[in-house]
Amino acid sequence: VKIIAVTSSMAIFLVILLVVATVFYRSLKSKYDEEVHLKVEMFLKTYGTLKPTRYTFSDIKQIARRFKDKVGQGGFGSVYRGELPNGVPVAVKMLEDLNGEGDEFISEIATIGRIHHANVVRLLGFCSEGTRRALIYEFMPNGSLENYIFACDSSSSHEFLVPDKMLDIALGIARGIEYLHQGCSQRILHFDIKPHNILLDYSFNPKISDFGLAKMYARDKSIVTLTAARGTIGYIAPELYSRNFGAISCKSDIYSFGMLVLEMVSGRRNLDPMIENQNEVYFPEWIYEIIFNGRDLVLTREMGQEGKEMVRQLAIVALWCIQWNPNNRPTMSKVVNMLEGRLQDLQMPPKPFV
Repeated sequence: VKIIAVTSSMAIFLVILLVVATVFYRSLKSKYDEEVHLKVEMFLKTYGTLKPTRYTFSDIKQIARRFKDKVGQGGFGSVYRGELPNGVPVAVKMLEDLNGEGDEFISEIATIGRIHHANVVRLLGFCSEGTRRALIYEFMPNGSLENYIFACDSSSSHEFLVPDKMLDIALGIARGIEYLHQGCSQRILHFDIKPHNILLDYSFNPKISDFGLAKMYARDKSIVTLTAARGTIGYIAPELYSRNFGAISCKSDIYSFGMLVLEMVSGRRNLDPMIENQNEVYFPEWIYEIIFNGRDLVLTREMGQEGKEMVRQLAIVALWCIQWNPNNRPTMSKVVNMLEGRLQDLQMPPKPFV
């Protein structure tokens, strides 16, 4: 009887403790969600009247067709295909994995809410209703560049990523980044340039997307202060890990762009899961040795001499972009000029990993 009584008492105590903890957690979460909501609303109020159209969550459900057509999964949420009331196709991104502060949502609206550039995806609207947040973009029917670079078994991807198209895509991305760095009233650093975040429109023109990690700062400042590294492993510039490599600046985006171009010309990921020891085969070193020794960087694609020269030009520009010392990397305006110029005018860069 005593054992049953003691066991029952402990069980009741644990249940009561669990109920109290649940109520306490929900109370704190509700209070925290309200603080985040007020923070977002304060931002939207001070942001001005030129922001994209604001929709209710009920509107979002209709636009996204009750979230039946999922077309992608980003770092901060799921993406669904939808349609505006006027029939314009759109992509609706529901922000799910927020950091609790609403910073990704604010960053997206603050950075690209007023941007109109041929190589930057356009933000058409948003929703902020309690803890529900959504972003509406123009629809990119051909998906992300990542699908074409690494689709090794797809003959269509090989037909698509021919040298002249690779050059067009690299040039489009470079012009988009150049606009972010130089063409806006405030300099915008993306901090997450990678194939997954480059979307392709109906004509396969590239558009930079996903500004959740972006940061704005005055154009007269050349150095950015960050408390922690941000971006995706494999594309993050060395100075974001250690200030011994140099200061964080727009050159950090240029490093990421360089890695993206190296992946595009090689068809290989800069961190290849098929390689057991990544330290044995450093991706940029492998490409550098091929280019330095005058060999052609041709894997599965058949191409003529003009195509081989385009690939070589892209590789040399990319190797300049991934120099470990930020001061040795070109500006994005210089990158555009290098891509528009001739291979004969390019100098071989020093080893980027020394």
